[in-house]
Amino acid sequence: MSGTLFVVATPIGNLEDITLRALRVLREADVIAAEDTRRTSKLLAHYSIPTPTLSFHEHNTRTRLPQVLARLERGENVALVSDAGTPGISDPGVELIQACSMKGFAVDPIPGASAPLAAAVASGFPLDPLTIFGFAPTRSITRKRWLARLQAVPDTLTFFETPHRIEQAVSDIRLYFGERPIMMAREVTKLHQEFVRFTRGDEIGQTPAAKGEFTIVVGPAPAGPPLVADASDEMIYREFCRMTSQTPGRRASLAAVAQKYGRSAKEVYAIVERLKKADV
Repeated sequence: MSGTLFVVATPIGNLEDITLRALRVLREADVIAAEDTRRTSKLLAHYSIPTPTLSFHEHNTRTRLPQVLARLERGENVALVSDAGTPGISDPGVELIQACSMKGFAVDPIPGASAPLAAAVASGFPLDPLTIFGFAPTRSITRKRWLARLQAVPDTLTFFETPHRIEQAVSDIRLYFGERPIMMAREVTKLHQEFVRFTRGDEIGQTPAAKGEFTIVVGPAPAGPPLVADASDEMIYREFCRMTSQTPGRRASLAAVAQKYGRSAKEVYAIVERLKKADV
């Protein structure tokens, strides 16, 4: 009989934020597959857990994956953990979980801490629905396209940013989400936890210290005009021109205008092309 892969959420800062079930699973597992064995060893030492560990991260997935699957095939139970939070949410683990599912191995999630959920709850923004994104890209053009896609999401969303790019993130927030409420969460659950909030039209106050880990929560877009089946073509065209002046790529702007005015992207495209020719 094959073993079970336990996907174990670990604390995102405060070591007390771990469940009794997670501690039991970590003690009883045959091995712990950890993103960083050095960081995981601190958690295990704190709770006197002697279970052996092996590294499992994005740079060794190709070689480690068959080794972990072989252990499960032999009937061993494997606990998968990331550096902090829930594996698979912007952390390694998805490939292993997918491989286990394909091979018919049992996958048992052990829920617990999650930085985006903790930050979103603290924001007080409506969370139904909530979209969780990962880290913002580093390359300029890729980053702009990614932010334009987020801009088109009308409901609350979260994403991560690294300390050395937090100044860039502040500029991006002003450009892409200036009309939406924002909360920047730093070092959630840790000693120097900090929440910086600002609302529509407000300038960001003092930027948080560029240390630690950041989770940015963007609140829902302000209610625009009602879905306007009777909106004029000229209105739609002007809105498209306005959006393309702020975001790269016609596709993202077409999608955003279509969503705003209750039209299909195909309809908006036809309007834009027709009126663009009329402007020439």
